[in-house]
Amino acid sequence: MSNTIYIEYNFRITPLQPTSDILIAELGAIGFESFVENETGIQAYIQKEDWQADMLNAVGILSNPDFDITYEVKEIEQENWNATWEQNFKPITVGEVCEVRAPFHEKSNVTYDIVIEPKMSFGTGHHETTHMMLQFILDHDFKGKTVLDMGSGTGVLAILAEMRGAVSVDAIDIDNWCYLNAMENVERNHGKHIKVYEGDASLLKDQKYDVIIANINRNILLSDIPEYAKCLTEGGQLFLSGFYKEDIPLITEKCNEFGLRFEKNQEKNNWVAVKYVF
Repeated sequence: MSNTIYIEYNFRITPLQPTSDILIAELGAIGFESFVENETGIQAYIQKEDWQADMLNAVGILSNPDFDITYEVKEIEQENWNATWEQNFKPITVGEVCEVRAPFHEKSNVTYDIVIEPKMSFGTGHHETTHMMLQFILDHDFKGKTVLDMGSGTGVLAILAEMRGAVSVDAIDIDNWCYLNAMENVERNHGKHIKVYEGDASLLKDQKYDVIIANINRNILLSDIPEYAKCLTEGGQLFLSGFYKEDIPLITEKCNEFGLRFEKNQEKNNWVAVKYVF
């Protein structure tokens, strides 16, 4: 596919959340196949053969006065697209014992070596929320635990959970690109106890988990917390991220309604990851 041409949209967004998530959902519905989040917005990609000049007319959020969204458009060849990823995708180290790297990086002497193919799925470890959730997994005992990873993206959190001793991990993401990428990454990291599903919280029927990890966004979390509570075993742990420090009271209030109590949180650049106990 070295001659495949992509159309790249570089969106600048204010406010960043939940605008980015809404925009990604709408773009995905009309054929955009991959996204990269950054500090000012997102980059969205679609193959040129699937692109039409007026297709953004179907994206409702672009005409919503509550959001400020501007964008630039350019063509980019597949080979340049991959080269850009290889140039920009740097390995990250979490807690000095876990490294998330691409296949073209040299392996370091760490306890948990996670190899992620950078295919524009979410969750490479570079975003603050993913980094904090990786740290939470390192800080807690996962030996013998059953785990749910909601909004699993690349599958990196599910992979580390298994490496930390989880005996069963369900990884769920609503995005088809993420679903396919997570399956590849699970295989690449020799995952034996991870099952990957495409869907949302409606897939959670009668399952029970000792630990639930959900790195999504505030609005989806608020909607799904009741389902998470139903699925947690007694004394189960819920790790949430994808929202800001000022959202903690709202998230905590919803958790309290369903018997989940706040225990602690991490903060990085105003993003937070929070632990609740059932």
